[in-house]
Amino acid sequence: MLSPAGTSAADSSAFEIPLIDFSEFLNGSPETRSTTALAILTGFQRSGFIYLKNFGLPKPLVAEIFAKSAAFFKRPLDQKNSLAWTTPAANRGYVAEGLEKVTDRTDGQSIEELRAQEGQDLKESFEIGREGEEGHPNHWPDHFDADGGKFKAHMQEFFGKCTQLHIEVMRAIAVGLGLEEGWFDGYCDQGDNTLRLLHYPEVSAEVFRKNGLQVRAGAHTDYGFVSLFRSITLLFQDMAGGLQVESPSGTFVDATPIEDTVVVNAGDLLARWSNDNVKSTKHRVVEPRKAALSDKHPPRYSIAFFCNPNFDRFIEAIPGTYDEVNVRKYEGVNSGKYLEQRLAATF
Repeated sequence: MLSPAGTSAADSSAFEIPLIDFSEFLNGSPETRSTTALAILTGFQRSGFIYLKNFGLPKPLVAEIFAKSAAFFKRPLDQKNSLAWTTPAANRGYVAEGLEKVTDRTDGQSIEELRAQEGQDLKESFEIGREGEEGHPNHWPDHFDADGGKFKAHMQEFFGKCTQLHIEVMRAIAVGLGLEEGWFDGYCDQGDNTLRLLHYPEVSAEVFRKNGLQVRAGAHTDYGFVSLFRSITLLFQDMAGGLQVESPSGTFVDATPIEDTVVVNAGDLLARWSNDNVKSTKHRVVEPRKAALSDKHPPRYSIAFFCNPNFDRFIEAIPGTYDEVNVRKYEGVNSGKYLEQRLAATF
């Protein structure tokens, strides 16, 4: 099930992001499902990233979500700012360009030093959480116009389908680990996830030449299954490129966009949950290739669905990932509280 030559991202150190046909887990025979699950687990163990094709979401819906996202970011700034992100506990709303600096640092002083440097991440985003969570309403643009109402309806539909895909990927991981297929269901059935629409505006190449610190999104792992509290992230890319993944040799390898696929990466929480049986790998979004005869990089859009465990669940090492020799490496943590702490360090 690992991808054949030419269908995965790789470098000279034999680092590979495999391309896997997920329909063989969703609809295959017991033997095929088991083989596919093992390929998925192996991909997360070796590189922390996989590509999935035939993953069950209708292609027209994904295209419509990209179109609605682009239209949202074209709205007047005053409209977007009226929907502004508020608190780590809520984690909903609009985040203007330059307000976020993504990092893998955890020390408070180190984070403040990074904030003081030039080169904030060149992106704006819009965060959507589970609808109906008490005290944390989503910031919808449906009161502006009819398009705002359509935006809300499409995003709610997409959120639901991504939540189901999250459950299915976790089922594949469970099978790969030798657990009952539904072992993770009670940890992710509530849908305490985050849908993040991302826009990297057009930028001059001169920005990158003048400031070596400047990136579209800094090197980081994904906390929240954003990386200690993301078990996995579903990333839908446009074809502009720029996503890079760190290989074991320390080099960053292009995660080249592959049409009609979703990139799935393991977050810090899943690595912790699996007692480091699964790898959470650093990644970043850098200066992409620009068109010939142009000094401008075109805008880039991506859609990230951050898959979290239910916020009320206590997360500790998965059975079978530790024994008397391979001891538990981490203390248990509460899912929701941990994510809130990581978000507070990011914004």
